Parts: sequence; C-alpha cells; structure tokens
Amino acid sequence: MFTRSAVFEGTIRPGQEDAFFAIVENELLPIWKRMPNAQAVRVMRTVEPDAGAPSIVMVQEVDYPSREAIAEALASPVRTEGRAATDRLAEFFDGRFYHFVYERMAPR
Repeated sequence: MFTRSAVFEGTIRPGQEDAFFAIVENELLPIWKRMPNAQAVRVMRTVEPDAGAPSIVMVQEVDYPSREAIAEALASPVRTEGRAATDRLAEFFDGRFYHFVYERMAPR
C-alpha cells in the first residue's frame, strides 16, 4: 500500500477560511475520490500544531495499491481537473503545497 500526500504549508488569508475549505470539500474532495486506482481519500485540517511547527493548513492523503497505480492516476485527466481546482485555492491561500509518496509499513 502506498499513500500520496499533499501538504499545504502557509496561511489562509484572514476571513477566507470558509471559502478555502468550501473549494476543498465541494470541488477537490470529489475529484480526489475519482482518481484512478484511489482506494481511500483523507483530508485533515490542522487544529492544534506544536509550538514552533511549520504552518501546515491541511494535509490530503490518497491510498493506492502500487506505485504503478499512482503513476496511472497522475497521468489521468482527473488529475488535470484537480490541479485546476487547487489553483483556485491561491485566491485564498498564501503558501505552497507539495507531495510525498509513502509506503505503508504498519499494520502488516
């Protein structure tokens, strides 16, 4: 099992939290669930970071059965849809997002 994760590091512009998370919930989440080979999708909103932690607004995770399945998802037109919706977040967000691919080690 592999998980591709997106980390949204930065800040949501004051007063724009509802608009930011409306795009996530109403546009992005349905797209992420349609990604080819996606087995599970999780979105976590930061509520209490440690003192001194980087400003992470949100983390998104999508589980895939293999690295090949991730490659297929990334090459799909669905990803293009997701990218366009993600770009709309820039209106409400100052920061960056980046990805990691994890291999699940536990439970086995």
